[in-house]
Amino acid sequence: MNFFAELKRRNVIRVAGLYLAGAWLVVQVADKVLPILAAPDWILRSVVILMAIGLPLVVVFSWIFELTPEGLRRESEITPGQSIKRQTAQRIDRLIIVVLLLALSYFVFDKFVLAPRREATLALRAQPNEEKVVTKDKSIAVLPFESLSRDPDNAFFADGVQDEILTDLAKIADLKVISRTSVMQYKSGLARNLREIGQQLGVAHVVEGSVQRAANKIRVNAQLIDARNDTHLWAQTYDRELADVFAIQSEIAKAIADQLQAKLSPGEQKAIEQPPTTDLMAFDLYSRARSLLLGGFSVTSEADVRKAIELLEEALKRDPSFFDAYCQLALAHEQLYAVLGVDHTPARLALAEAAVEAASRLRPDAGETHFARAQLLYFGRRDYDAALTELESAHRTLPNDPRLFELTGYILRRRGQQEEGLGNLHRAVELDPRNFFILQQIAFSYCYLGRFADAIAALDRALAIVPDNIETRANRGLYYLLWKADTQPLHQTIDAILAQKPSPIANVADTWFLCALAERDAAAAERALVTLGDNPSLGEDAITLSRSFGAGLVARMNRDETHARSAFEAARVEQEKIVQTQPDYGPSLCVLAMIDAALGHKELAMEEGRRAIALMPQEKDTFNGSLVVQYFAITAAWADKRDPALDQLETALRAPIISLVVSYGALKLLPFWDPLRGDPRFEEIVTSLAPKDN
Repeated sequence: MNFFAELKRRNVIRVAGLYLAGAWLVVQVADKVLPILAAPDWILRSVVILMAIGLPLVVVFSWIFELTPEGLRRESEITPGQSIKRQTAQRIDRLIIVVLLLALSYFVFDKFVLAPRREATLALRAQPNEEKVVTKDKSIAVLPFESLSRDPDNAFFADGVQDEILTDLAKIADLKVISRTSVMQYKSGLARNLREIGQQLGVAHVVEGSVQRAANKIRVNAQLIDARNDTHLWAQTYDRELADVFAIQSEIAKAIADQLQAKLSPGEQKAIEQPPTTDLMAFDLYSRARSLLLGGFSVTSEADVRKAIELLEEALKRDPSFFDAYCQLALAHEQLYAVLGVDHTPARLALAEAAVEAASRLRPDAGETHFARAQLLYFGRRDYDAALTELESAHRTLPNDPRLFELTGYILRRRGQQEEGLGNLHRAVELDPRNFFILQQIAFSYCYLGRFADAIAALDRALAIVPDNIETRANRGLYYLLWKADTQPLHQTIDAILAQKPSPIANVADTWFLCALAERDAAAAERALVTLGDNPSLGEDAITLSRSFGAGLVARMNRDETHARSAFEAARVEQEKIVQTQPDYGPSLCVLAMIDAALGHKELAMEEGRRAIALMPQEKDTFNGSLVVQYFAITAAWADKRDPALDQLETALRAPIISLVVSYGALKLLPFWDPLRGDPRFEEIVTSLAPKDN
């Protein structure tokens, strides 16, 4: 008898199959139940390991022993007449069927009952309500600490001390703690109206303080104030060795929590007491980098991000176990890869992955680790379900972190769940009420839904925080153009910006260029292009149109075909290099298709456009997938494929988001759509999109 036949005779294969089915079911149930019980992640890992260890033991056991009416006996002790292997096999088969039916039932229950509830919980957690608007007694904002040191470079160190105290307090679930982005606007050294600050941030208490660093000594002063009546509740001055700075931060956080009668779990207390690093120079480098990356997902300049990476790498050279530095380094690489999109290459993504892996090795169960993984899954791999799972785990130890709601909002938005995404962004703003970037994102969400009045209201709220921000002022005018095909509000805003001395018009030159195109003002468009320098002429998420592309548009608008062709040929050289570095990235190929259509390479353009759609399906990325579909309609129009262009436009308008180029104002005014003007079907589409109040 061969070995395989003997395995079957002894029911080893059946027992192994039964064990594997049962183990899978146990792991799946544990994966859903343990988070509800707030069990640490190591318990689930232990369950998986135990199940894996158990398999060979069960196999060996089933080989050696047989179940008989008298109980378990060794195989070697049983005569053929005593064996009941056939009956045992039938029982095992029935058990396998039962376990498989249970597994199937669980799978169906999870997919159609539990999964919708989890998503509903995320949305509900994000929904603003009247109770949340009420100021909680256990709510607090840690304002920037004043640096009393003579060396101006120590200002970063003071910011780092304040940030660590804020971070420690934010780990306490019993408190509501306002995020760093909002509090950093209340700089030290200026007169502060604490009642007004408390009202603006929606908190009952504020913390103020100062840091003085000299040689190897440090003095930290901190005070807790009831912002509702300016009552000083607690104050303490700490004079210590510089090396004790992290212990001071933990003591301050615990003292404030005690004053507010906040309940600390053992895990929260342990997290607060854990110093970020033992190297003060590394901490200083980290604090500088964090200041450059301030704002979470906000699109800071490429130069700032690259400088932050340098600083973080220096910090990690000094302290290779600096966990927080790895988390920030991963974010910085992801900014270049996906947010700014200036280095969307496998090499950049690999750097982000390496930083996350390093953080995972140091603290696999930390909330920050789960959040870093979620960012990587979102920015790098577009695995939205896995990212949401990581965010659920992160929320258990980062209850006051608005970034969790912010990222959840972006994920749901990209999955086409626009309203749920908006709810999470609103929840993020409750914890970070003066985060200008999130308010801008809320406005963008409303814009993509075609709700321009709500988008303008969100920008007004942002402008109440930073009234002189010209990008937001310009976007406010742009929304009127997209909504009502009315260029006047944007034109007036551009004129006002141009009138400033010196004028900051370079920051909104792309919006100025768009306004000039809509008004068919070639002279203004050319001035805007000069102001743009080497920057893109137009950009919308992952779709970036170069300055040369813009020059081609203006020349064609002027019916100067010679200059138009020269500009588009230059644009093609630039874009082909980008496509060669990222050949499987749909948005880049989509832009190349538009350029080829402009140059008369009609069939090539159509082929590239279709391939771009295949590379970036809406199921994978609702945002960029919708954009690629919508810009392909322009490619088809420029390639003289009128009916396919109109078919594509109708498809584009059914996409989950409404991009800039398929809004009512763009279709009515922008030269992109000139090849279709006068076609009854196109004009009917434009008329159908006109706002009802026009």
